[in-house]
Amino acid sequence: MARTNSQAGFTLLEILVALVVLGFLMVGLSQGVRFGLRAWDTESRLVATRADIDGVERVLRNLLEGADPGEFNEPPNFKGDAHILAFSSQLPVQLAGLPVRDADLGLGLDMRHRLVLRWTPHPHAERLIAPALPVENVLLDGVEHIEFSYRRWPSQGGGWVSVWNQPTLPLQVSLKLEFAKDDRRHWPTMIVALMRARFEE
Repeated sequence: MARTNSQAGFTLLEILVALVVLGFLMVGLSQGVRFGLRAWDTESRLVATRADIDGVERVLRNLLEGADPGEFNEPPNFKGDAHILAFSSQLPVQLAGLPVRDADLGLGLDMRHRLVLRWTPHPHAERLIAPALPVENVLLDGVEHIEFSYRRWPSQGGGWVSVWNQPTLPLQVSLKLEFAKDDRRHWPTMIVALMRARFEE
């Protein structure tokens, strides 16, 4: 009776094929993990950037909404053009490191394309020493362009203008920021309604 001998195990060719397939799987897995980590890092940076922009927008909105409308016989300190805005408001504690207090503020871009807020606190008593030097806070880096617009009251003719030198607060202020073309940040146009002037025309 004929007997068939069978060999146990794999041939060299089968082992090589299995190693090649395993190598492809490992390469695909490592590429997937690398892509996932890169996507996670990019998303984390975008979220952090969005949070920074949201924080700056919140601070600026609060400052503009609280702009000082002036006194009975004293017009408000509010002057601006398309690129610079100066006004008085209450400075939040996160900027001053002090309890909220009145300050003269200046907002615009510096030579290094940074959105900068400069402020000088109001004295609460007669000064016996020299006035304090302005404090500078950098709000955002890499800003290529800034544009302010001011909406007039209906009694002033309405509409938007690029310069404000009226003896009242404007009805609204619009702020547009543009970043570099390769910068993925986006600043939606911010329109803020200011505190109503105490005396209208």
